[in-house]
Amino acid sequence: MQQGFPKDFLWGASSSAFQIEGGWDEGGKGKTVADFNSFKRSDKQADSKVASDFYHHWKEDIALMAELGLKVYRFSISWARIVPDGDGEVNPEGIAFYDQVIDELIAKGIQPFVTLYHFDLPYALVDKYNGWADRRCALAFERYARICFEHFGDRVKYWQTINEQNLMIRVDERMNIYVDDPLEADRLRAQMDYHIFLGNALASVACHELVPGGKIGPAVSSTCTYPLTNRPEDVWAARMNDYLKTGYALEMYRYGSYSDLYMRYLEERDIVPKAFLGDEEILKAGVLDYLAVNYYRTLCASALPADEEHPAGSRVYRGNEVDFDQYGWCRDERNENLEASEYGAQIDPMGLRIVLNDYYMRCRVPMIITENGLGAPDTLGADGSVHDPYRIDYLRQHIEACELALGDGVPLMGYSPWSAVDLLSSHQGFRKRYGFIYVDQNDQQTGTLDRYPKDSFHWYKKVIATNGADLA
Repeated sequence: MQQGFPKDFLWGASSSAFQIEGGWDEGGKGKTVADFNSFKRSDKQADSKVASDFYHHWKEDIALMAELGLKVYRFSISWARIVPDGDGEVNPEGIAFYDQVIDELIAKGIQPFVTLYHFDLPYALVDKYNGWADRRCALAFERYARICFEHFGDRVKYWQTINEQNLMIRVDERMNIYVDDPLEADRLRAQMDYHIFLGNALASVACHELVPGGKIGPAVSSTCTYPLTNRPEDVWAARMNDYLKTGYALEMYRYGSYSDLYMRYLEERDIVPKAFLGDEEILKAGVLDYLAVNYYRTLCASALPADEEHPAGSRVYRGNEVDFDQYGWCRDERNENLEASEYGAQIDPMGLRIVLNDYYMRCRVPMIITENGLGAPDTLGADGSVHDPYRIDYLRQHIEACELALGDGVPLMGYSPWSAVDLLSSHQGFRKRYGFIYVDQNDQQTGTLDRYPKDSFHWYKKVIATNGADLA
């Protein structure tokens, strides 16, 4: 089995367009759902109008990435910067912006790793079609993907289709779901989910057609759920929590169809999505070349029986809309054996090893971690220093888990943590920071936007230089 990290291991860092770029209405860019949601919170925190201002600082940021020694930079293209209204005219200024970013990365020896869609649907498609509720949105995504492959595919060989579809679909505001009846909301959710799978498959087929040697796959928000007790009912609840939130999506990405179990779940709740003749062939043709894994925490669950007041399959939210309970299936619980970050994510490096092994057994394709990190309220010192030993400790433990998974036989091809530079957190603005590079920005958006490498920057630089041999 693998000893240490392979010599061609892709050490990287990640970001997303709406959280880093700013320039939200510059260069012909259209408004996105992510913009719409961030503007709603602008009285409480920073929004996406400026964010980390990568749109004007891209050259400086890439120079810092090169100093860090990154082998790969995983970032997203904003669909609305390429096609402002989602399915109309192509914006040449958007093409030119990403051309210069990609060219600069390559000039600095950094491989571009591009995500096509990271929570930022062009808002015009909401006005036209209610977004992913309409099949035409999947076709618009295919067209946008083809535009990107045609313009950038000569230089970009690794592509991600959709970031965290399995999490995004559970968050109403990211899907623009505003329906009072919970069952009707879930019926709409299931249809949107299906159309995203269809768009993913169409884009995957297009990549293989248009990008010689190109590799394409989705990124999943990983779940690893432990049973609250060793009662068989709790063990089943934990497995179903993972299955309903991640496992069903892995099956669709790998095999191009829903399993009998998931179809039973949809049928029992009367939320089976509408499909067209010929979809099955599209879905089966668009399977993944690799799987990207985003990992931040593990979960815990107990059995939640159905009762007369809450029919089997109905949901109840306790605290957040991502980790919902589901009557007849599972109840979200707190794992008392784990510590949590300041923002509630339970810290569990062993869970990463479990996830990597589990997903490889399911999919049998190469894997890469495209998000993993610790959000914390870092402090900039008067001398420009940022001391973040807590982040170094977190990353060290998770890199060690990656090495263990490699030893288990998992073909892990890279580690690209969140995030390259500090960026806009969807619900905590700039109070919650992940980056190796501190960005002087705040929730009043009055910062200088100057960049300062943190202690974790210098530590990770050493990790990369030694190919993971020196984690001290």
